[in-house]
Amino acid sequence: MNWNKWVRQIHRWVSIAFTVTVIANFVALARGTGMPPPWVTYSPLLPLALLLFTGLYLFVLPYTTKGRGGRAEPRENLSSRMRT
Repeated sequence: MNWNKWVRQIHRWVSIAFTVTVIANFVALARGTGMPPPWVTYSPLLPLALLLFTGLYLFVLPYTTKGRGGRAEPRENLSSRMRT
């Protein structure tokens, strides 16, 4: 598995962890027993930070592969497609 696939997989799993921590936060607030403990309130911040970095990496990835001869099509193929 290459680096890009690892980042995608990590991004997916961290998004699930983020969703679970946000749901736990809402459940703790809905119980109405006062203010939830700070660790419950701040628990979504670590997954959110990881999502920020992996998401930015995945966002920039297509722009960096164009310059390295990645999956971008040559210009003549694009122009011939537009004519037809």
